[in-house]
Amino acid sequence: MANKNRNTPYPKALRMLLTSAVALGLVCFAGLAAQAQTLETILSFNGQQDGAYSSAGLTHDAGGNLYGTTQAGGIFNFNGGTVFRINRVGQETVLHSFCAETNCADGSTPYGGVILDSAGNLYGATSAGGSLGFGAVFKIDSTGNETVLYSFKGLASGDGASPAYGNLVRDAAGNLYGVTLNGGLTCSYSTAGCGIVYKIDPAGNETILHTFTGGIDGALPSADLIAGSGGNFFGTTFRGGPAGCGVVYKIGPTGTFTVPYDFNCEFGWGPNAGLVRDSSGNLFGTTAFGGTWSRGTVFKLSRATGAATDLHDFLGGTGDGCAPGPGNLTLDAAGNIYGTTPDCGASGYGIIFKLDPAGNETILYNFAANANGGIPQTTLLIDGAGNLWGTSYFINGFGCCGTVFKLTP
Repeated sequence: MANKNRNTPYPKALRMLLTSAVALGLVCFAGLAAQAQTLETILSFNGQQDGAYSSAGLTHDAGGNLYGTTQAGGIFNFNGGTVFRINRVGQETVLHSFCAETNCADGSTPYGGVILDSAGNLYGATSAGGSLGFGAVFKIDSTGNETVLYSFKGLASGDGASPAYGNLVRDAAGNLYGVTLNGGLTCSYSTAGCGIVYKIDPAGNETILHTFTGGIDGALPSADLIAGSGGNFFGTTFRGGPAGCGVVYKIGPTGTFTVPYDFNCEFGWGPNAGLVRDSSGNLFGTTAFGGTWSRGTVFKLSRATGAATDLHDFLGGTGDGCAPGPGNLTLDAAGNIYGTTPDCGASGYGIIFKLDPAGNETILYNFAANANGGIPQTTLLIDGAGNLWGTSYFINGFGCCGTVFKLTP
């Protein structure tokens, strides 16, 4: 459905679902024109040392190599996950296998992806592991050596726990910013804690910028931050806010916190993906639930007015996707919006979709969970030729272990 401003009723069956459906080209990244599409599987994970199950989007370097993470696989009995690199012809190098062994201080099970600095170092976070088992922030240098920059201390210490989907953000001074799904303070949404926003300096010292209370400030930030102007960041929470349906929040580099928008179940509820920002400063995102068909939405927040526009209500079934996220949306230079859903579609294994600036949808690809994978939870990456790159979580039904794909327009 295209571009409508309206109020939607509060859902009758409000359910808490943090899905475990629980979240590229090559040198120049620009716009895309939609024609007939062909999906190519660049890499199929075998579930052994090369990794298994990726929810993360991909990061590229100047040479066209792609970097990402898997939640499982590696050399430690399938449990820890990996950081990998793929070259232009699909050859994979495992840069690091996370240790999930007892008394191992390494991180494990990364849900989010990695970011790259100008020296070729990679940074990311793991949902588990670290010296106390609550997750860790890590750095991998250009030769593949890993350093654990920080291990989260968990709820009992008032610290974060369980970094979730999305990537870290790094500023010009080398500080890293991110969120944890749990830890901080207990609230009505989770006895494991409702999450924090944190900053890690280059020496590995943590500053907690905000602790979510589960009230009007939100709860359970499952997605990443996006940088705005003036050193500010924007993010989403899955729950909390006045109606319990999640919020969009803005936070400054010293912790100044505001809520520009709360999902009082208008335009959906339960955002479990991050936001994307256009050149005018407008924000775009998804909700996993709600909307006309209770199948999730795509929304826009105007920078000028703060008003929300419902760009698309997912229909679900075999004719559309449903439950978008945890992958973020992607914009091209023409204002078209691209994304994935991990569910629904012609075969029930998710879709890749495009919305034009007016909100009209084109389904670019229906996953069939065959050799080309299924259940995509990825943020898409657009290359200079307009190809879309991403990962899928499964291959051949619910078998092991996912793919890296390229969709050619």
